[in-house]
Amino acid sequence: MSSQADENISSEPRIKKLEPVLLPGEIVVNEVNFVRKCIATDTSQYDLWGKLVCTNFKISFITDDPMPLQKFHYKNLLLGEHDVPLTCIEQIVTVNDTKRKQKVLGPNQKLKFNPTELIIYCKDFRIVRFRFDEAGPESAKKVCLAIAHYSQPTDLQLLFAFEYVGEIYHNPAKKVNGIDPGGGGSGISSASGQQTPLFETYSDWDREIKRTGASEWRVCSVNEGYMISTCLPEYFVVPSSLADQDLKLYSYSFIGRRMPLWSWNHPNGSALVRMANIKDVLQQRRIDQRICNAITRSHPLRSDVYKSDLDKCLPNIQEIQAAHNKLKQLCVDDPFDETEEKWLSSLENTRWLEYIRVFLKHSAELVYMMECKHVSVVLQEEEGRDLSCLAASLVQVMLDPYFRTIVGFQSLIQKEWVMAGYQFLDRCNHLKRSDKESPLFLMFLDCVWQLLEQYPAAFEFSEVYLTILYDSARISLFGTFLFNCPHQRVKESTEFAISKNIQLGDEKGLRFPCVWDWSLQFTSRDRLLFHNPLYIGKSAPSVHNGALRSFKRSKKNYSSTLRGVPPALKNGIIGEQEFLPRRNSLILKLKPEFFHSAEGQSHSMEQYFRDWFAKPVDLHGVILPHLSGTQIKLWKLCYFRWVPEAQINHGGSITAFHRASLLADEVDMLNRSLRQCKSNSSLQGRCSELDQSRMYFRANGLNDTSGAPDFLSSSFPFSPVGNLCRRSILGTPLSKFLSGAKIWLSTETLANED
Repeated sequence: MSSQADENISSEPRIKKLEPVLLPGEIVVNEVNFVRKCIATDTSQYDLWGKLVCTNFKISFITDDPMPLQKFHYKNLLLGEHDVPLTCIEQIVTVNDTKRKQKVLGPNQKLKFNPTELIIYCKDFRIVRFRFDEAGPESAKKVCLAIAHYSQPTDLQLLFAFEYVGEIYHNPAKKVNGIDPGGGGSGISSASGQQTPLFETYSDWDREIKRTGASEWRVCSVNEGYMISTCLPEYFVVPSSLADQDLKLYSYSFIGRRMPLWSWNHPNGSALVRMANIKDVLQQRRIDQRICNAITRSHPLRSDVYKSDLDKCLPNIQEIQAAHNKLKQLCVDDPFDETEEKWLSSLENTRWLEYIRVFLKHSAELVYMMECKHVSVVLQEEEGRDLSCLAASLVQVMLDPYFRTIVGFQSLIQKEWVMAGYQFLDRCNHLKRSDKESPLFLMFLDCVWQLLEQYPAAFEFSEVYLTILYDSARISLFGTFLFNCPHQRVKESTEFAISKNIQLGDEKGLRFPCVWDWSLQFTSRDRLLFHNPLYIGKSAPSVHNGALRSFKRSKKNYSSTLRGVPPALKNGIIGEQEFLPRRNSLILKLKPEFFHSAEGQSHSMEQYFRDWFAKPVDLHGVILPHLSGTQIKLWKLCYFRWVPEAQINHGGSITAFHRASLLADEVDMLNRSLRQCKSNSSLQGRCSELDQSRMYFRANGLNDTSGAPDFLSSSFPFSPVGNLCRRSILGTPLSKFLSGAKIWLSTETLANED
């Protein structure tokens, strides 16, 4: 022990020189030296020594020691290798070995013992563990209390984004990576030069109307300045036959004054509309009829309106949150100590995949109504800003290939989530108000991943892109995922600007960094991992599941695809007599009062799905989900990437991604060579173009037969090294405290000791 202490003392000057890299507005609030970060699950020989720092943005572990057992690290320009954003922290546990005490730390709490260990549970399923054996006891205590305090703010303006933007406004020269992060105006440029529309302006909505051919709809500015509703955007689209005066009058009858919102138009004229419930019972029938008549008149065939009550046919936000908690428990708490059958049974019991299937199934039913029946669809929900965000987005991903491109997908999230008033602040629980938390946005990304997995050639983006997009919602810098609605951004940032003497001029509130400006987080080289090498552009032939072949699904295969999935009926509600799920199916068992029957429509819908699955897939047309038990999978990259035991070296889907990238790069090289042969460009120009590639993995020339890089694993581009699962703490004093308790501790169920 003494020799180890001498070694640590001798390294003190080196450790004390280590300083964190700070963003504009970021300050160090506490730090402690001689901290050990635990790396391996069963030995301390790989542990790192360094300094643990708490800032108003992140916790940062700074070390000169190289990370052992790790051959690759995907670098985020905003965060160091060992950094965790404060808004990504779920729970903080302090432990004292000698006194056999532990405590779950909340904000403004006292700690009556000196901690020897700190365990950080993260919202992305990471667990990070630090030891203070050689650190000063008081310093260790202070840094733990600082992390608890700053990771659980009580006010929105205490989130780091406000300090960052305030510093930028006072000192415009201070910009992240030299780039202005304002993110305002009509859009954000992508790597390809295309703009991601933010739908903050009249023109963005007008362009979307023209893009979808919604000639009988218009952009409405009645809510300019948020004069009608604070949870709607300033501009949105309504039927041309509805006058502004009528909208103002009707708005009083809707919950939150959320008038019907147009989302998208099918080429056949059918519209997708979102609507909150009408609270005025006396006026409900009249207003509902008036709205439906206006939507009908906006259809070229004057077709009827199909209403889907999402509150009745989809799981609610509390059920989704409960499923996510169980999934988190399963993925973190000894995920591989049980037999495979028992683990899969536990996965089914979480109901997470069941709910994924329900959302995909219901969205496919709505696709049928618009595509086959040529009717407009109204998504009705109590407030119209939770389940309808997910359902409307999935329907558009299935129907419109534009939303399967990177720019299109980003515009979809802007339109249906950010501007439509999805409550990111509450649902992501940035302020730790757990009663409002629900991972609907994650469930949407998971549903899209299921479609990407089934039709890889139909999507321009990769699963790495989806995973990093989910991670970005946990970084308290981007205004995209920080607020409950656009009005909240304007109101809170204006108040903050006044308190900081910031002159806004004509701007409506402060401009926060936009998540779609990916150059703030990643280099151009790393952003190439966002691109799916299997994606086929618009001029390509019809492809089924990424394979250039004609595919005809037999009747037998079709029935097995839909086995256990009851036929879809009116308003997405299942008939009781037809609800006969097979054993171990993951089908949602709806409450008896929701059962109705509509056999004629059911038969027509079944025939539509049967015909669709019998044909080759048009990658630039409609795509429908496979719903059988084997087709709906667990998104392993997202949920298992931080679990060391789940890592497969030289395995996983990345191996296919790597090979497909090399083949795509070879094709690109041939195309560039052919173009250059026909041109009169200089040799230098030819060489520079040949050096360009849209692939992260590049071929070493034509017919490249080189093997996969040694650093590839199933968690690529992430590394689970240094992020521990429960097995890592077995045999330690903490495991005795947790014996028989859930790994995700709760201040309600686990008593804090003095």
